[in-house]
Amino acid sequence: MTTALHSQPRSKRSRLQEVSLLEGPMLLLRSIRGLRTNQSLVWLATVPIALFGLSIFTFAAKAGTSLSDLTGPQAASFLADNLWLFVATILVIFMNAGFAMVEAGMCRSKNAVNILAKNLFVFALAVTAYWVVGYNLMYGGSAPIDGVFYWGGFFVDPDPSAALECAAGLAGDDCVQLVPSVDFLFQAAFAGTAATIVSGLVAERVKFGEFVIFAIVLSGIIYPISGSWEWNGGWLNTVGKVEFIDFAGSSIVHSVGGWAGLVGAMLLGPRIGKYLDGKPQAMPGHSMALATLGALILWIGWYGFNPGSELAMDEYVAYVAVTTTLAAAGGAIAATILSTLTAGKPDLTMIINGILAGLVSITAGCGNMGFVGAWVAGAVGGIIVVFSVAALDAAEIDDPVGAFSVHGVCGVWGTVVIGLWGVESMDPGAAGIGLFNGGGIDQLGIQALGAGAYAIWTIVTCWVAWSIIGGLFGGIRVSEEEETQGLDIGEHGMEAYPEFASTK
Repeated sequence: MTTALHSQPRSKRSRLQEVSLLEGPMLLLRSIRGLRTNQSLVWLATVPIALFGLSIFTFAAKAGTSLSDLTGPQAASFLADNLWLFVATILVIFMNAGFAMVEAGMCRSKNAVNILAKNLFVFALAVTAYWVVGYNLMYGGSAPIDGVFYWGGFFVDPDPSAALECAAGLAGDDCVQLVPSVDFLFQAAFAGTAATIVSGLVAERVKFGEFVIFAIVLSGIIYPISGSWEWNGGWLNTVGKVEFIDFAGSSIVHSVGGWAGLVGAMLLGPRIGKYLDGKPQAMPGHSMALATLGALILWIGWYGFNPGSELAMDEYVAYVAVTTTLAAAGGAIAATILSTLTAGKPDLTMIINGILAGLVSITAGCGNMGFVGAWVAGAVGGIIVVFSVAALDAAEIDDPVGAFSVHGVCGVWGTVVIGLWGVESMDPGAAGIGLFNGGGIDQLGIQALGAGAYAIWTIVTCWVAWSIIGGLFGGIRVSEEEETQGLDIGEHGMEAYPEFASTK
């Protein structure tokens, strides 16, 4: 007799459409490979428990003053300061769009994608580099070389307890009620600005990869170290009889970016066809509309840059906004008049650069300049930028958008002018600290020393950085064929305006 072998009947597999709302999640989990057994589901259930325990430990470790512990006025002041700095940060970050549009508009259409990609991507890199190491190099708690650079470890500590204690009146008089996260964002936006300035000087001929590597080095190491010299109580505040003043970064941000880009432009050499027998040839930008819009975006963004540097929402924010506005107006008017006298007709590119020159010229002294002094400082910056553009062309240094003239030269001017007719504070009737308004020569001397120190530091370190990057990757300039064709195709394989491209 034979026995038939029958397999055990399988339970009917349920479909998701057939199960109840309570059974659905379990069915979904069991459908994932590795989660089909009860043992796997037990281990999965421990994850939220572990996370909850970790959160309890974290909160316990950071237990202290909380927002609910503050009185009404304390909480209002705390929230106002942090909210204002957050809004100012957004304005500064939005300046990246302005930089991108000015640079793209003033350059040829065949390089527009490359320029936009650099300006967009470099900010992501700058923020990351500044988050990992730069912020602590600039504002760290200890100083391996006293007053020169600081080190507080990697990454950023987000613990807000010190800021809350300050707001509650439990810390010293010099404390700051800004939470570290919003302060980091604001400072990171500045680091990104310094790196973005470089893009304009090396436009239309630099390799994309090599440029972004340099941006990481600049925003992660070079800029933070020099920034600590003034903004973290470094040697510039102790070396002289008076303290160095750079309220929002004419030297620390703008001249550093300008000098860094100048070194790159000199190592790259001019664009093909820019100079013929020593005479500069016009290479018109492809969209003055883009450039003009970019200039207006930058002007608006500067209200985060300068008033935001007050680091509080107080009675002086509007004062800084007015000095910023007057300087921009003075720069635009002076540059327009001078370019009309020299070229016979008003030059839109000089109006744009005049506005930006005025803004850079007041960035260091926006809190230490009267209204008349601010307008004059901006006007002188507008005059300087016209002559500086011509001087660079005479030296055969190719700066496609005038970035060094705006940020480098006017950054130095904006730093030094404080020593000429700066005032002690924004209070009415404040004493003069400049040479021309009774302050003597001490302030002028420390301002000149600081501007020179930033120039030397940036030139030397960036020359080394550009040279090492070029040596490792076979140069920093694209090939002649790629430059002639356009970096959009060679570096990115796309065009900004494909519908206008000629077809063969």
